[in-house]
Amino acid sequence: MLRILDVFFSFIGLLVLSPLFLIVGIWIKIDSKGPVIYTQKRVGLLGKEFSLKKFRSMRPGSDKLGLLTVGGMDPRITNSGYFIRKYKLDELPQLLNVFLGEMSLVGPRPEVKKYVDLYTQEQRKVLSVRPGITDEASIAFRNENEMLALSSNPEQTYIDEIMPHKLKLNLAFIESPTILNYFRIILKTLIK
Repeated sequence: MLRILDVFFSFIGLLVLSPLFLIVGIWIKIDSKGPVIYTQKRVGLLGKEFSLKKFRSMRPGSDKLGLLTVGGMDPRITNSGYFIRKYKLDELPQLLNVFLGEMSLVGPRPEVKKYVDLYTQEQRKVLSVRPGITDEASIAFRNENEMLALSSNPEQTYIDEIMPHKLKLNLAFIESPTILNYFRIILKTLIK
């Protein structure tokens, strides 16, 4: 049933938001060189890697300087990138990932392999469900970049403090993947 909802809502979202996709795409192209869509390998259902899609908000090659974005004023972020990140517009192309069945609207956020390799056996249970665009952890850590900016070692802070807490929230979610929970998290995301 949740997959049917994912296909329906992602199709409607792609259709209704297509003018916004066009506007954001043109802005990104005018603002900086490089592709409009940025893809990154992430780990999904059953540990299978897929290409997560986002509107590009950073200068080309920025991911080679680090996978984590630190603070709101990361110099790798483009002018348009600051805006689309602030309003989470960079995440909208993931509706295509949802439509294709690689993701769900609601589920644990997919992580890069580098960090998945650090998961404990218990934490790996989050890979038993489709990853999502939003979840309780995304809501709780919507200001993650600012938190990391305060750290003297952002990557270690992410690994030791943020990631385990996010995984704990995700493990609690996958214990009750109900339709009610699905709509509750979508509503909570829209409000935040």
